[in-house]
Amino acid sequence: MKAIKQWYQRRVRGKVTVIGSGNWGCAIAKIVGSNTPRHPNLFDKEVRMWVFEEVVNGQKLSEMINNTHENVKYLPGVKLPENVVAVTDVVESVKGADILLWVLPHQFVKGICGKINGSIKPGAVSLSCIKGLQDSSELALISSLIQGELGTECSVLMGANIANEVAREEFSEATIGCNDASMCDVYQNLFNTSYFRTTPVQDSQTVELCGALKNIVAVAAGFVDGLGLGGNSKAAIIRIGLREMVAFCKMFCPSSQESTFFESCGVADLITTCYGGRNRKVSEAFVRTGKPLDELEAEMLGGQKLQGPMTAKEVFHVLESKGVTSQYPLFRSVYEICYDGATPKSLIENLGQ
Repeated sequence: MKAIKQWYQRRVRGKVTVIGSGNWGCAIAKIVGSNTPRHPNLFDKEVRMWVFEEVVNGQKLSEMINNTHENVKYLPGVKLPENVVAVTDVVESVKGADILLWVLPHQFVKGICGKINGSIKPGAVSLSCIKGLQDSSELALISSLIQGELGTECSVLMGANIANEVAREEFSEATIGCNDASMCDVYQNLFNTSYFRTTPVQDSQTVELCGALKNIVAVAAGFVDGLGLGGNSKAAIIRIGLREMVAFCKMFCPSSQESTFFESCGVADLITTCYGGRNRKVSEAFVRTGKPLDELEAEMLGGQKLQGPMTAKEVFHVLESKGVTSQYPLFRSVYEICYDGATPKSLIENLGQ
């Protein structure tokens, strides 16, 4: 409620910053940048987007975005609203912002928090679109990291959202996990469009866990595709993966609501990621080519990061510390294939026991 009292209840127009400018970051910026002018009573029109500076075709990426309103490296062919402004200094990008939207690989969050700590506007709030966990023997959510490092309330947005499809304005849904009911309306005004619809639930931890855990299942789905197995096997992977997701969430968040798993963040995100996401695609290539995952990431993702294997490692460490790895054969198998040299076929062997 602190943030609400400081800007929303006073009807001060909230300033929005997007931290991250990959394909999902730009897709989010496109949505938000189109919505801020539609709600001038709620939001300042300008949307700042922090860009990690790179040189693309001899030009600075930030200058290309500001001059052509297109991120030619990470989201080519999609025009961003002119009120989305690329900023290369992350501290400068967050100055005066009331809403911080986090859209970058989860392994970089802690470092960014360290850079901007002390520069955050009092009463600012955060919303994480990041699908991952901290690497720890205890359950450590990215939203908790942000909240702990910066002192900002942190909600989450997760769902069946392939970035390129959202950017092309193909109809999609997402789930907003927000335990502050008064902020749900603010976030829906910020995100809802004719092609992107959000549903708020006050079950933020479950929403965030689903967004992270489904990437492990997508890796398993890619292994199945790489092995040349068919629809029956893929369906089994999705079902077993969902079962392990639910069990993991309920173990570490006993208040998890079963209905949340039927929102976009749950079964819908799981299905789309197991058929169309980067984790599935690279994992299939891993089986077919025998190349290391990091090499395939560099070859196939154009600078984007692979989240599934890293999340599998983080989850395995949590399960190992609790002595329950045997109860999660799919999660365990993905970890062993990615990090311990187990063969992709071992996934099927372990699930069939």
